[in-house]
This record gives sequence, C-alpha cells and structure tokens, in this order.
Amino acid sequence: MITNTLEILYEDPHILVCVKPCGIATQSRTVGRPDMVSLLKNHIHKTSGSKGAPYLAVIHRLDQPVTGILVFAKTPFAARELNRQLTGQGFGKYYRALVEGRPQTPEGILEHDLVKDPRTNRSCVCRPGARGAKHARLRYQTVPVPQRYFSGEYAALPNVTELEVRLDTGRHHQIRVQLAHIGCPIIGDTKYNPNCTASPLWRNICLCAFRLDFYHPRTHKLLHFRLRD
Repeated sequence: MITNTLEILYEDPHILVCVKPCGIATQSRTVGRPDMVSLLKNHIHKTSGSKGAPYLAVIHRLDQPVTGILVFAKTPFAARELNRQLTGQGFGKYYRALVEGRPQTPEGILEHDLVKDPRTNRSCVCRPGARGAKHARLRYQTVPVPQRYFSGEYAALPNVTELEVRLDTGRHHQIRVQLAHIGCPIIGDTKYNPNCTASPLWRNICLCAFRLDFYHPRTHKLLHFRLRD
C-alpha cells in the first residue's frame, strides 16, 4: 500500500509496518523537516477519523541515509510487547550491505565495544571497559547470488561484496562501524568509508534493512516482512 510518500506493508489497530526511504529520519527534532513519525501520525489521523493526536511509538530506528523496514506501535500495550521482544532478541533484523573488499571468512560473528562521540555523531571501536562503551554483536554471511537492492552501477564496481547481516544488538551506526573496522567499509558511506568521495557513482549508502521478523504483540503470530528485490 502506498499512501502519498508512504509505503505501508501492514497496518492494524496495534502496529504499523512500513518502508523508510533513504534521506528521511525515523524521528527528528528539527522543526519543519518531515520524519517517519510525523508522516505516519498524519496518515493515521486522516484514515482513523480521530480528532486527537494519534499514539505512535518508535520501536527501533534506521540511520537517516538507510532505507528499510520499520515497525511502529499504535498502542502502549503493543509498544511494551514489541520493546520486550527487542530487548530479549525476539526481533529478527536483517540487512544487506554492499562493501569494499571481502571479509576474511565467508561468514562470521563480529563483536566489538563501541563508543559514540555526540559532537561528531560518529561511533568507533574502543577498548573493552572504556567510558561509555557498549558491546556490539552482529552476524554476517556473503551473498552468493546478489539481489537487486542496490543500483547496478554500484554492483559493477570492482572488488565489491554483498553481505547479509543480522543484528544481535542495536548500537549507533553499528553495521557501518564494524564493517569498516574489518576493512570492508560500505559503498557510499560518507562517514565511515574514506574512499567514498573518490567516485561520482557513490551517491547513496548501500545498506538496507531488507527483512524484519517479529511476533505480533496481541496475537503472538510470527510475522515476516521483506523488501522486494
């Protein structure tokens, strides 16, 4: 379902699942700049006929330049249940990334401690126990048959690999930082790929949240959502 600029994959009285386009923040404090929360609240207000401001809770986020699937809660009960799944690793959050080079092994687990610098809005790998450090863990595997999540002009670049990534934790810029740390920065990542400005082809970051699995907060049915390739 496409509502104006919104691509809504599923909606019921409890949850709303949609695709966030690249360039739009999940939630922004900047007045006058549209974000997913404001766009979705406007959609709910128009379709429900309610006079009051609709309830909408952010459950997880995507970086502004990243596209992909998000779920929002439309009731406090749904928000509590989805957050319980999120903190208990009941969510399956899967990404596709096009990276420079190739990891040393075709699949593996990356674990690092990350610290965020709020002044630059960047994170970096740090020593364990450093002040403000948070543990980050993800699993990756190379994709033998790449899908069409990224433009063909990117895939045609030399020495690139498509990876499927599953997050076990949700840290600030986690995938971008960890892949760059092992020498496989994401194509088009202006924050963590030092080579991205060298090519005029690299206009967008090649990272998308292509799949999301979770249990419905009310019915407990396992739901699967996936971007079309």
